[in-house]
Amino acid sequence: MTSAADTSGDTSGDMAAPCATPASDKTDSYGWTAQDPESSGYLNPAVIARVEALAPRRVLDAGCGNGSLAAALAARGFAVTGVDGDAGGIALAQARGSGAAFAVCDFARPLEGQGFGDPGSFDLVVSTEVVEHLYDPRCLARFCFEALRPGGALIVTTPYHGYLKNLALSLAGKWDHHHNPLWHGGHIKFWSRATLGRLLEDAGFALGEFAGVGRLPWLWKSMLLVARKPGAA
Repeated sequence: MTSAADTSGDTSGDMAAPCATPASDKTDSYGWTAQDPESSGYLNPAVIARVEALAPRRVLDAGCGNGSLAAALAARGFAVTGVDGDAGGIALAQARGSGAAFAVCDFARPLEGQGFGDPGSFDLVVSTEVVEHLYDPRCLARFCFEALRPGGALIVTTPYHGYLKNLALSLAGKWDHHHNPLWHGGHIKFWSRATLGRLLEDAGFALGEFAGVGRLPWLWKSMLLVARKPGAA
């Protein structure tokens, strides 16, 4: 997962505002190890099921971290490219020998010239548990939109936040644990279905399926949204 510091002020109402300072100037190590993230246990099956249903030719994993999901998709025969702003994560992903391709990238820069694909050359983009780490999540949404061919699909996941879950966190005294500001590389954006949907719609996507993943309904650990780039399939 990659991060770019926002130095441009509040642009919450202006999706046309430029992306933040390039991640190459601001990204810290996220402390990746070769171990699969804990979230992959409940997220990967949900994501893989939807990838298999969509049957894409080329898949881009935007914010691939140490390559866990990309490796699982490559093992199922998909042509996968995993990209991330954290060079340490990419080194671990390459060491897996999974058959997927990996590259360091910057979501704040145009895709063209970064060396792993042309604009509009991917059938599907997956981005799992990335957007909550970004100072400027609009860059990620634009990057995914640019990478997709017309009619291509995006699958994005992020920790779920809704009224009942937020209330439960408060009543259980878990707010500091859940929003721990001492977690280096941790979550800095907390998304609801509505705000994540707006992010994608403002980038040009048409929204599709919504699903909660992990735990009981309305207390989900994460949510999953499928969106499409308009145009001929």
